[in-house]
Amino acid sequence: MGKPVGAGNSIAVGIVGCGKIVGQYLESFRRLEDVRLVAVADLDAARAQAVADEWNASVSVGADDGGVRAVSVDELLAAPDVDLVLNLTIPAAHAEIALAAIAAGKAVYGEKPLAATTAEARQVLDAAREAGVVVGCAPDTVLGTGIQTARKAIDDGLIGAPVAATATMVTPGHERWHPNPDFYYVPGGGPLLDMGPYYVTALVTLLGPVVSVIGAASHTRSERVIGSGPRAGEHIPVTTDTHVTGVLVHESGALSTLVMSFDSVATHSANIEVHGSLGTLAVPDPNVFDGDTRLFRLGGEEWETLPVSAGYVGSGRGYGIADLARTAQGEELRASGALAFHVLEVMESLLDSAHSGVSVAVASRAERPGAVPLTDLARADLAAAGPGQLGA
Repeated sequence: MGKPVGAGNSIAVGIVGCGKIVGQYLESFRRLEDVRLVAVADLDAARAQAVADEWNASVSVGADDGGVRAVSVDELLAAPDVDLVLNLTIPAAHAEIALAAIAAGKAVYGEKPLAATTAEARQVLDAAREAGVVVGCAPDTVLGTGIQTARKAIDDGLIGAPVAATATMVTPGHERWHPNPDFYYVPGGGPLLDMGPYYVTALVTLLGPVVSVIGAASHTRSERVIGSGPRAGEHIPVTTDTHVTGVLVHESGALSTLVMSFDSVATHSANIEVHGSLGTLAVPDPNVFDGDTRLFRLGGEEWETLPVSAGYVGSGRGYGIADLARTAQGEELRASGALAFHVLEVMESLLDSAHSGVSVAVASRAERPGAVPLTDLARADLAAAGPGQLGA
């Protein structure tokens, strides 16, 4: 059995994977008294050491031994002072690292997606259940004031009965700015699996779980041209769909229309709109933690910006771990593995439907995550210092 983690307990975290995104997590950990970083690991030992050195030089708190240590992956998994493994590896390695951490009795929190496929994700959840450890997963953007204020507006009846939603993410493609964009354009990549977790998790948070989907997909080009970095001008093949659209049928009866595209230039559409019998909500970008929620009431004359009324104030990546620390034993996590599995199955099913041309049922169910009251988790002594520049 794993070490208990839950309400009122500070969680000692070890990070596996010290790539670019680690800096965003470290920024949050500076502010969170519920999270204590003790170790970091990466296949590139120098990269892990650089993160540990910068953290120890910039932050006056750390592990009980006086600082964060850089270790090998095996050493981190075996470390008795690590309660939870934060899995920031590439998606193809998510299941492997999660299963190894679970086998060592550690709780796991991973970057999205939970695993590369639902088959792998099921192995992770089954292993965690057998071992008695908890599994959480990004995105935790939905715990911020943006999505939570919109959720509260829905729960308070400001738009009446929710009827439908639209979710739109369009961009001409990540190759324009990413120096190594190859993985976006092979199976397992594409706009849906890359950005869809933010949008689908937000839709489930707002409207509840999905029972079926129907979709369509295409790709307009067989190759892309890298626009920046040392490989600028290089042509890379495209072997996956780069425009995916479809309808999600929620258990509540609401219908969400989803558009995810690497083939479009721009849009005037809100990232997410939720339409109800008494009004429409324009919901902030689900890839960030804050932003304005705007309401147009039935019979009204203009959009009004709602006051911030729910969610973790000033939150960032990693707040899902702090939320886990405050979750009592037996309570459902908000950023849970079960929710991440459901979101992954929704996306896989949408792609299956796009290729088969028929509606596909979604077998899994995830409870609509609990609402987050307006809460500031930042520790006063570190929050006052402002953000640092941590990360490799």
